[in-house]
Amino acid sequence: MKHMSIEEMTQACGGIYHGDASLKDREAQGVVIDSRKVQKDYVFVAIKGARVDGHAFIPQVMEKGALCAVSEIDLGDVSYPYIKVESCEQALKDLAEHYRRSLNIKVVGITGSVGKTSTKEMIASVLSQKYNVLKTEGNFNNEIGLPLTVFNIREEHEIAVLEMGISHFGDMEPLARIARPDICVITNIGYAHLENMGSRDGILKEKTSMTDYMNPDGSIILNGDDDKLRGYTPQNGIAPIFFGLDQTCPFHAESVQNRGLKGTDAEFVTPSSHFHAHISIPGDHMVYNALAGTAVGYALGMTDEEISRGIEALTPIAGRNNLIETGRYTIIDDCYNANPASMRASLDVLSCADTRKVAIMGDMFELGPTEKEMHYETGKYAVNKGIDVVICIGELSAETARGAKEAVSSEKHAEVHHYNTKDEFFAEKDSVLKEGDTILVKASHGMEFPEIVTVLGT
Repeated sequence: MKHMSIEEMTQACGGIYHGDASLKDREAQGVVIDSRKVQKDYVFVAIKGARVDGHAFIPQVMEKGALCAVSEIDLGDVSYPYIKVESCEQALKDLAEHYRRSLNIKVVGITGSVGKTSTKEMIASVLSQKYNVLKTEGNFNNEIGLPLTVFNIREEHEIAVLEMGISHFGDMEPLARIARPDICVITNIGYAHLENMGSRDGILKEKTSMTDYMNPDGSIILNGDDDKLRGYTPQNGIAPIFFGLDQTCPFHAESVQNRGLKGTDAEFVTPSSHFHAHISIPGDHMVYNALAGTAVGYALGMTDEEISRGIEALTPIAGRNNLIETGRYTIIDDCYNANPASMRASLDVLSCADTRKVAIMGDMFELGPTEKEMHYETGKYAVNKGIDVVICIGELSAETARGAKEAVSSEKHAEVHHYNTKDEFFAEKDSVLKEGDTILVKASHGMEFPEIVTVLGT
């Protein structure tokens, strides 16, 4: 990170400094909450977690060479400096907001109900063809993860691509205050977290509040095929730029050719040009991600050649439509998270396989009062897409299995199984799966389906 002094950080988080006054001008080299990541002259913020209290590690990190600690507890007469605050979580956010304001860097903020991470990866891949890019890693997209990502911005970075995830009303405001994006990208308004926000209109209101703290001279880039986003008018007066398959969108795709599990070819149309690109990761939704990347690249002055190269350079990450060849099976590892829209998209990908198609699906969480109906419809969708074997694991997935069984007919054949637990499935997997199968593995994160990928891959 670019340097901030202890005194500057104390003021930024409204804390009280305790320690040798001569150290207040010393500058931090980084900010972390994980004691294992402390390096010389780092600042350690002691977060109280569900299982571990960071305050217990303060003496240890100071011995390792930390510059200063941030603590909610009065540490008494200690030999090292610390900043006393009311809340370490709030201090982390305050420090990140202050640090972001000091940076001369473009920020692309990304949110949406489905596809945030894959869109983030695509946009970062495109921008990396011209700029030095920092992107959100893993699931660091919340009130703890986003500040830590911001602290990783270094002198050499020219653009930061920041994913912003929410699950409740009020979650976006602190993220937007920290990120202060120059470009806001919203992928769609779906049903994820419907349980907490009541309706798609509620989700729309919360997601679009990202624009409240954006650069007034920036850009808002929206999925024009999403009914909620197409009708959205930003209160800040910035005219949205739309992408989609609808040819009325300034950024759209034509001549889309699905190559099955080998990806997609398409012609990408901008307001002033068009170019061809191949997307190596399968799925129709990847065309939307490429269009979002094109619109962002266009806004930041990139050429068609650079954008096309970035689209084609994208590689999959674990848990996100990652194709794994085991020698026995082809696994579509898409098990990081799930909701009805992303589940359908993944089933669409699986349906392109030219082998026996197997869907291993688990529970989808936070869908609200219609959760059983949504699981039921997902099961029906799987059979109607021509999936040969539908394997459902979990309590809610009993409804998925019911929907799949009721969709089976003389025209639509499928073998349907339901298991209460992964262990029940593991006990029978060898009699259910066959060599050569293409297998989709997908569920909400809490179902811990990466274990299934590991077992099938060994």
